[in-house]
Amino acid sequence: MHEQVLEKWQECQRILADNLTASAYQTWFAPIVPLQYEGGVLVLQVKSQFVAEYIEENYIQLLSRAIIRVFGAGTQLEYRVLIDSASGAGPTIPSSGATKQNILKQMGNAFQPQVRRTDNFETQLNQLYTFESFVAGEPNKLARTAGIAIAKQPGYTAFNPLFIYGGSGVGKTHLANAIGNQVALLFPHARVLYVTANTFKLQFQDAHNLNRIPDFLNFYQSVDVLIMDDVQYFSGLKGSQDTFFHIFDYLHRSRKQLILTCDRSPMELKDIQERLLNRFKWGLAAEISRPDYQLRRDILVSKMHRDGVQMPEEVIDFIATNVTESVRDLEGVLASLLAHATLTNREIDMALAEKVVSRIVRIQPKSTQLNAVIKAVAEHFDVTEDNIIGKARSQHIVIARHVAMYLGKELTNSSYAEVGSYFGERTHATALHSANYIRSQIVCDPVLRQHVQQIRATLQR
Repeated sequence: MHEQVLEKWQECQRILADNLTASAYQTWFAPIVPLQYEGGVLVLQVKSQFVAEYIEENYIQLLSRAIIRVFGAGTQLEYRVLIDSASGAGPTIPSSGATKQNILKQMGNAFQPQVRRTDNFETQLNQLYTFESFVAGEPNKLARTAGIAIAKQPGYTAFNPLFIYGGSGVGKTHLANAIGNQVALLFPHARVLYVTANTFKLQFQDAHNLNRIPDFLNFYQSVDVLIMDDVQYFSGLKGSQDTFFHIFDYLHRSRKQLILTCDRSPMELKDIQERLLNRFKWGLAAEISRPDYQLRRDILVSKMHRDGVQMPEEVIDFIATNVTESVRDLEGVLASLLAHATLTNREIDMALAEKVVSRIVRIQPKSTQLNAVIKAVAEHFDVTEDNIIGKARSQHIVIARHVAMYLGKELTNSSYAEVGSYFGERTHATALHSANYIRSQIVCDPVLRQHVQQIRATLQR
């Protein structure tokens, strides 16, 4: 059986090779190993989740056509990320190919009267967006905590609706999907639906043109958890607003859960009916703000672990320091780094990081002053600034002095000579030695690494 699967997959590879450049085929498809084909599901082994996501984003249509041609119509695709090379064990990721087809099917049948069942109900949720993959931090603490409470008791908390707002790319959609996925896991018979406001608008227009508004309302009123993404796009759409108002009222009265996301708070929305705005405020409005330094760093480390990637600490700090606007920007930088490293077969280092980051965001000039660094380090280690600049040789003070010199070089425009001179007329060589010592120690000493991260975060607020 496995030989037959291998032969069929090799036929798929020949189709892919004929339709791709040699480098693209060798990079993304040549290393893939077919693991099994059972029950109409083809499982392919890939090196990392990044590879699976890159294929899904760029080559899924071509890959789907090849699989259907060789394995037959109706074949479903899953990826298994190789974690343990001995056993082949690793997490399984469903392909979005089937999901995209189901979305079209679901939208086409959205106006049909619905039987109360969940067997064929398509949630439209992104299965990769879970609480486990959502990195917690201070900027998203309130929204995440409310989301966890809702997932345990949808419709029966004070957070109905949950109105999640914040700028583009901060994680609103991820969190909303995570709540939906958790509800679907804990309550398998619940009807959970994710939809964007723009999709809702198009469905409403089709229903209106087909004179099927009652069926449209019937479908949405059958939902137990409705997740409406980007409600700012209801602005100025009277018909969509009127219809959503009635759906909102019905679901809320029925103790069904509503989760809304928006790029601004309810108070800042324009051209939205007052009665709808009032309902947006009934539950909890929770902001997700731009990720701070610590959260940006945690997100990078989480995604590196997910993809089996290693980067030097100085590269992680460099990215977290300069890519500040959104989680999406961080993901874009990491994806670009992985692509460059994969295609050029090189390690990710500072040179590559600076090259990639400079193409995506404007690298901020270092503006922190040496006196601010010394003050922050002194407060963190509970020593005096004179201790750091002076000649004291106790271990605690020496470590603080090394950290101050390291951060003094990293966070300011000062040369090693200037850093050394500022620290009690020490030499260029002393400052360089201190910086190199801390740089090497934070790789293997998690306690020291945490000290450095906390001080850096304090200085970059």
